[in-house]
Amino acid sequence: MKKILTLLFINIALLALAQPSATYYNGTAGLTGAALKTKLFQIISTGTTDNGYSALWTGYATTDRDYFYENDGTILDIYSENAAGTDPYSYTYATNQCSGSTPTAEGGCYNREHIVPQSMFNSASPMVSDIHFIRPTDSKVNGWRGDFPFGVVATASITTLNGSKIGSSGTTGYSGSVFEPANAFKGDVARMVFYFVTRYESQLAGFGSSTMLSGSAFPGLTNWELQQLLAWNNNDPVSPAEIARNNASYTFQGNRNPFIDNPQWANDIWGTPDTTAPTAPTALTSTGTTSNTVSLSWTAATDNVGVAAYDIYVNGVYSTTVTGTTCTISGLSASTTYSFYVIAKDMAGNASPQSNTVSATTTTGPSGGSCGTENFETIPTATSSSYSTRTWTNNNITWTATDARTDQTINNKAITVRNGNLTSSSITGGISSITVTTQLKFAGSSSNLNLEINGVNVGAIPYSATTTTTTISNLNVTGNVVIKLIQPTTDNRVAIDDISWTCYTLGTSETKFSNTVSIYPNPVTNGEIFVKGKDLNNIKSATIYTLEGRKVLTIQNPFKNGNKISTGKLPNGMYILNAGNISEKFIIKNN
Repeated sequence: MKKILTLLFINIALLALAQPSATYYNGTAGLTGAALKTKLFQIISTGTTDNGYSALWTGYATTDRDYFYENDGTILDIYSENAAGTDPYSYTYATNQCSGSTPTAEGGCYNREHIVPQSMFNSASPMVSDIHFIRPTDSKVNGWRGDFPFGVVATASITTLNGSKIGSSGTTGYSGSVFEPANAFKGDVARMVFYFVTRYESQLAGFGSSTMLSGSAFPGLTNWELQQLLAWNNNDPVSPAEIARNNASYTFQGNRNPFIDNPQWANDIWGTPDTTAPTAPTALTSTGTTSNTVSLSWTAATDNVGVAAYDIYVNGVYSTTVTGTTCTISGLSASTTYSFYVIAKDMAGNASPQSNTVSATTTTGPSGGSCGTENFETIPTATSSSYSTRTWTNNNITWTATDARTDQTINNKAITVRNGNLTSSSITGGISSITVTTQLKFAGSSSNLNLEINGVNVGAIPYSATTTTTTISNLNVTGNVVIKLIQPTTDNRVAIDDISWTCYTLGTSETKFSNTVSIYPNPVTNGEIFVKGKDLNNIKSATIYTLEGRKVLTIQNPFKNGNKISTGKLPNGMYILNAGNISEKFIIKNN
């Protein structure tokens, strides 16, 4: 009982510590929008003390101690705190501070996490040491988060021990990677970011635009990030821990976070979050198919503010997001029926009811036909001038660019490779021809990119200071393919844009055996296929392929001496017999 009472008194003392005076927010009454934001900037920029970056360790003694969850005085880390149960690990103030290399796993030590990354303001003072948005957090999670903006994760690549996530964005308006804090701290994060763009309003233009910051004093944040944070601010109310931290930070550096004192001010400045969902898209139809693509179109949805994007679902599973009312889904299997529907989203992330469902069947046809495109409009962090590995997924194809930057353009966004390459994931449908647009950026000399298909060099893509579009034809590779463009010339920086390719299948029509032509037995059990039909002796050759399009056997004049074809020692599996103008699947099932 004594311990409980002691902790209770500590909580009361922390909540009461350094409350703002009755006049602290004088002059804010009746203000809204940019005027209110500027007035708050003037108030919280007055009387502040920059204690320096190293002094944050001292500040955390009063600002970030757990007297609200475990009540044990350990470091209150929003990246490891389990607000509904036992923490996966905890840190003792001062003794568990990081020094040296980053731990290999969570729970090693804690360091200083800038909720608005230092890279966005070049680690300049006083931002670099402002305790209101710099939290003590687990070093490993801090490193995982890096410079990612905050958003809802669609597919997680990392989930931390307290449920924070890193992965692809599910927040409307942004397609890169995001960090999603645990639910209990989403409002905390929002109010810290609101503090930053208010406290440093006069310097935001100098920080420039980024994934989070808009590059202007008002609104200060990119629209997609702003809408997400407004929702978190409303859905996760101010906690006693936040109030105590605000009071302790006021004592430490002389100013307050106004959005903890009055969270309604966020809505008064930037507007109430939009909670009205768009109407459902209508009249979804399939406008064309190839062996591995289906093209779709639909009538636009409507919204009280505006529709931002459309999510496309294939067989009930999310596939991709587009901003217009047409889409081509690639990477599909030949001769397969798929179902599709579309959901509209507004900038606040409100989702419409789904559209009507439409079915479409891919074809199996001769060489040719558009199979896929990549226009680089979904590349991550499209303003970054640094060189690193960039990965993104579009139309069910994942692309990886090494030693690449994302700030250069040709036809809008492009990927620029220095001493690296651009590689696709495996693409179905084969490839007949490919078209690529290139341009040499900065200094350097004209040269060529090497084009590889499935690891084999098949041609050269020229580039120069002038935008050049090149098509390489007669590639004629069946089955799954991997496209790779390699930049072999040291330090030339080559922008790549608008890749498109045509498919290449088995080179036959879709005609099946008719009632007058049949294949038996099926499955094949004795190494022989028998074909029954008229005019078999007119067929000059027969070819057997795997389902992936790999040729495994060719027989000239297959029916010269009868109506059977030997399959030799092919292993068990499903194959395709292509003979003349007919094509059919069969199974080999050896005893």
